Amino acid sequence: MIKKEMIAMLLAGGQGSRLGVLTSKVAKPAVAFGGKYRIIDFPLSNCINSGVDTVGVLTQYQPLRLNTHIGIGIPWDLDKNIGGVTVLPPYEKSSNSEWYTGTANAIYQNLRYMELYNPDYVLILSGDHIYKMDYEVMLDFHKANNADVSIAVMPVPMEEASRFGIVITDENSRITEFQEKPEHPKSNLASMGIYIFTWKVLKEALITLSEQSNCDFGKHVIPYCHENGTKMVAYEYNGYWKDVGTLGSYWEANMELIDIIPEFNLYEEFWKIYTSSEVTPPQYVAADAVIEKSIIADGTEVYGEVHNSVIGAEVTIGKGAVVRDSIIMKGAVIGEGCVVDKAIIAENTVVGANCVLGIGEDVPNKMKPSVYSFGLVTIGEDSVIPPGVKIGKNTAISGATTLEDYPGGVLDSGETLIKAGELA
Repeated sequence: MIKKEMIAMLLAGGQGSRLGVLTSKVAKPAVAFGGKYRIIDFPLSNCINSGVDTVGVLTQYQPLRLNTHIGIGIPWDLDKNIGGVTVLPPYEKSSNSEWYTGTANAIYQNLRYMELYNPDYVLILSGDHIYKMDYEVMLDFHKANNADVSIAVMPVPMEEASRFGIVITDENSRITEFQEKPEHPKSNLASMGIYIFTWKVLKEALITLSEQSNCDFGKHVIPYCHENGTKMVAYEYNGYWKDVGTLGSYWEANMELIDIIPEFNLYEEFWKIYTSSEVTPPQYVAADAVIEKSIIADGTEVYGEVHNSVIGAEVTIGKGAVVRDSIIMKGAVIGEGCVVDKAIIAENTVVGANCVLGIGEDVPNKMKPSVYSFGLVTIGEDSVIPPGVKIGKNTAISGATTLEDYPGGVLDSGETLIKAGELA
């Protein structure tokens, strides 16, 4: 019988609908980040840096790129004969076939995978946060407190506390109460969605709640454990942690990487972030190109100007083009003479010559005001923008668009242009 002290279950099946067209063809954890990474690289790197060498990655929505990216786990040194990384999609069972319907239901459907390793502890992680954390330190805390469940929490400003699941603790860090997105929070300790369970406690809770529809950790498992007198403690974390679930927070987290002294440092030797890197040629910067305070990945050719931006691999910035405060993902082409202000342009998109992105007033998006905001222009992958068009703020575009799609050559602020067959 294989025996592992702690295994990790990484929830990476989410659609990430608040990222709009960025996740129409790809799961949120597979979205590019920081020029060369994908969001899932951060929890996976945390695992291997923390000595957790057995990770089940639960996928569901648009898993192809995620599966290809993870492969057999070589970049994270997770290509092990015993343990390593295993991608766990939903599968056909003899009696019925069902999708994962909630975070806890997804874990429940993989009880057999966990039983294979007979762990003492199970670490539950989310695949869509940017942070560095030593899970071994959290495990030591869990053991020292003789806890059944440890929840990672971080202090948030009191005025933002109502956006989170909040925990209330006594002087010994024991959790006495929970509030799910409370109107009047009693504490500012927000749950980070990172849990360590003693295996038998997790197994018993999942089996008991298996009939619960859309079974979820925050809504069902944690309250169930609490009501049954399970010893639960809060592990306070004070490092950098960002939920990149909205376009605004995703854009901000990328922009923070290029600060003079970045709050989140990708260049530290002792806590590397690993990723699956393709073999790409070096970058090329033309004689009259200008690059200021930006991240530029391999294989990118810059003939124009780039200011305060994060540019992915194999991107082309045409002659005379000016890119500011933007994220441009792998393989995108920015045509000659373009002006791009505060845009997120997804992979393999082609922006024709002399386009102007990010003009006009900051008016709310008509179709999805809560998604397409922050004054951003968001363009989904594989899109085509014809030459010479002007695009306003809080806009979304997806698909191969033509000049006919832009009345008078303009997409006004707050408008959405999704071609037939594309997902919004």
